[in-house]
Amino acid sequence: MKKGHLSQYFSGIAAKRLSSVEANVLVSNQHEFNGVEGLRDLLGEPAGKVVYEATLLYLADGMDIPVSEEGRLTWYDARQKARLERGVQRWEYRLYFPSTRISGLAREGDLLVIGLQPDGRLLVIVAADDSSAARQISWLFGLGNAGQRGFIIREDLNGEQDRIALTSRLILENIGIAVEAPALDYLALIQERFGTRFPPTREFSAFARSFHSDPDVTGDPDGTLTTWMETEELLFRTLERYIIGEQLVKGFQASDGTVSVDGFLQFSLSVQNRRKSRVGLAFENHLEVIFQRCGLRFDRTAVTENRARPDFLFPGSAAYHDPASDAGQLTVLGVKSTCKDRWRQVLAEADRVPRKHLLTLETAISRQQTTEMQEKGLQLVVPRALHETYYPDQRGWLMDLKQFVVLVQERERTFPAHQAALAL
Repeated sequence: MKKGHLSQYFSGIAAKRLSSVEANVLVSNQHEFNGVEGLRDLLGEPAGKVVYEATLLYLADGMDIPVSEEGRLTWYDARQKARLERGVQRWEYRLYFPSTRISGLAREGDLLVIGLQPDGRLLVIVAADDSSAARQISWLFGLGNAGQRGFIIREDLNGEQDRIALTSRLILENIGIAVEAPALDYLALIQERFGTRFPPTREFSAFARSFHSDPDVTGDPDGTLTTWMETEELLFRTLERYIIGEQLVKGFQASDGTVSVDGFLQFSLSVQNRRKSRVGLAFENHLEVIFQRCGLRFDRTAVTENRARPDFLFPGSAAYHDPASDAGQLTVLGVKSTCKDRWRQVLAEADRVPRKHLLTLETAISRQQTTEMQEKGLQLVVPRALHETYYPDQRGWLMDLKQFVVLVQERERTFPAHQAALAL
């Protein structure tokens, strides 16, 4: 196990694409995979049946959260009795799946990933074929082009590609893995600055940026954004871990002295909501500073038609609402750390701008979704380091942050002087 790598959460994984026969097995009453010799490297060669407690997930585009169920998988050698009683020198290992909603949803071509966790549990993931979810899981575990001819086995999850960064952490948390990434060496410094409370997001974002004295903001806005986001996430999780620990020690008591289940649930929900809202705000905070240092004029959450509030409007609200301004020189940018189906919200945020831009940290969005984005007039912007998670034919269409900045700079440079003054 190596902290900060996938090996911290998985002893190994096995993956393949479901054939039509295997998909039918999962849907039918048989639920047994035969010919799974590759799994012997992961699950071993037990003398008898081994029953694994398991969490089973089904992922598909359009789902905010995965379909999840608990179950038991059984790993055994169907020929063991024949060997013991008749001396037959054959092995035939099988994997038995329970009947669940997940097994009923499986289809040919879906990605199946079986992860063995350090505590001996299994995490079983079925991700719909040709979905962003399947592409992201494949990228996360470094599966390449997993096919239908047997399992790909990965037991060494300590390599550079297995390092858990912010983008991979978002995927892991979507599949229920609570990622721990505290930088305890910084706890005293964080507490000296903020005490034992969660500070306003702008303050904490500025604090994270202070750890990098001379970033190349104008030359490498993509790398700068990624570095700032990673630093803030690390520092926030450190403070969060301390505050949560303090609350757990205090416990959750009702006014009558009994354990307050509602109090615990409310606290847990507040933790999840804070994480989601904070990462989005941090994303916007760091972008705001990058745009300022690159000399761009803009308004953040300016009001457009129907009280919509795009995250960034260039060169600003006054220019946008001036009927004399050229709509072709206006730019609107939506910002979403993960976009899923929420990217469509950006389409309705500024009627005067026919071609919208969306900046996201989401990896490996499916071809189907990026094609629909193109058809709807939405340009996807992704930090340069994440372009490799997309197919080659998608990369030619993607923009990175630097390209976006250059585009806006060019539009603002040619903006009429009297209208540009409106944006100041």
